[in-house]
Amino acid sequence: MVNKDFCLSSYIAFRYIWKDGIDFCEGFQHKNYQPIPASQRIPVRTSQDIDREIRKQFDTLYDKYDNIGILLSGGIDSANLASYLRPSSHAYTFTSPTGVFDADIERAKIYCKKWQLKHHLIQITMQDYQRYTPIVMRHKFAPVHSIEPQIYKAAETARRDGVQLLIVGESADLIFGGMDKLISPQWTFDAFVQRYTFLDPYLVLSSPVSQSALFEPYRVGDDGIDVPRFMDEVFSIESSGSYLNAFGAAWMPYHDPYATLIMAEPLDMRRVRSGEPKYLIRQLYATKYPELQIPFKLPMPRPVDHIFKNWTGPVRPEFRKDIPISTLTGNQKWQLWCAEQFLNSL
Repeated sequence: MVNKDFCLSSYIAFRYIWKDGIDFCEGFQHKNYQPIPASQRIPVRTSQDIDREIRKQFDTLYDKYDNIGILLSGGIDSANLASYLRPSSHAYTFTSPTGVFDADIERAKIYCKKWQLKHHLIQITMQDYQRYTPIVMRHKFAPVHSIEPQIYKAAETARRDGVQLLIVGESADLIFGGMDKLISPQWTFDAFVQRYTFLDPYLVLSSPVSQSALFEPYRVGDDGIDVPRFMDEVFSIESSGSYLNAFGAAWMPYHDPYATLIMAEPLDMRRVRSGEPKYLIRQLYATKYPELQIPFKLPMPRPVDHIFKNWTGPVRPEFRKDIPISTLTGNQKWQLWCAEQFLNSL
């Protein structure tokens, strides 16, 4: 079924098209990522359980691949995974002339030195967005998340280095309680809808379509919402789908060891709300890096604030003429820019 207005509104609001079977035009059939069912994942109770199960996965992977690399940020998720790699493995960290990756780079250098990894910096510029965005959009048959051109470039670089498989730690936040800003508050239904909507389609589109149907199955009573179930069933698709598409476009296999795990006991929200998100992963980090302070979660940077600082907005008729462009974040401007680039390609 073709419904360009719905698809554009869904992308603007959530950074992906949440309804299967609805596409921008004939011949463009997008596909959404489906996470591993909970029944097929391995229950873990302690950081020692996580360590054991991830070690098993790496032993199996090394039976199949000789050259395994990693996307390595300055955070704890990928830092933990770096410890299972063989010495001289390739590690890739993003960089930019804007300096937004500097903190990541400094910590990643420490991790690489400890585990004797070959550290590579992947620079991201506007020219990279212009070059790689069309590639990942064609593969998805839809506009994309701003992280996808970055991942694609890293995957291409790794392939040239002879890497056969790239390791990522993307799922740890969702599985182990890292999304504390979303899961900690006691949300009302309307407040969560407003918080989760990345950019309001009614603010920027000429023919916006309501996206409220995505949230309604998770309504509890008159004004509540089942946030954990929403995150498991909705956020996981948008988040992991970006990695799946970017790596798929580059024909680079990847593996997320955390995605195969599940907490055997309910998340301790008291610990999360008291400033200890992802406490099992933090405990694992403390055993891997006892000499370091445990860093707190920061989203993977994208240099879009600087790159789109002076961008004046879209000009196609699908977009409103009165968009308050100066009030939007760099990622929101990216969203509009990417949507316009995709529409231009149809």
